[in-house]
Amino acid sequence: MYTLAIRRSFIAQRLPAAGGREGGLRSHHYLAEFMLEGEGLDSNGYLVDFEDLGVQVEAVIDAFRDQTLDEIDAFAGLHPSIELFSRILCQRLDDLLYAPNVAAISIKLWEDEQAWAAYDLERA
Repeated sequence: MYTLAIRRSFIAQRLPAAGGREGGLRSHHYLAEFMLEGEGLDSNGYLVDFEDLGVQVEAVIDAFRDQTLDEIDAFAGLHPSIELFSRILCQRLDDLLYAPNVAAISIKLWEDEQAWAAYDLERA
């Protein structure tokens, strides 16, 4: 099984959870690491070309970069927890990525240097 990964950092804001500490918007410097796995390589010997993957990852991240997550439709009626955010990012990359040899996509999303959540998606 081949695995490759690409990282991107970005900033987004969110409101504190209901019942949480008082205060306004919280800004997070997120680090997203997307990992792709698959058995086979393409005719160039790639699981996925990093340049193509980078374009797709940037498209996913750009929808959230410098935004207030609570105001984005993907989080309508939901608190934008890091767990939920990791799933949304992973599913969005899956929707954009044409790579028939990729069997799984995972993300590890850090909201600071010590705290992260992960989500794994098996492709059909």
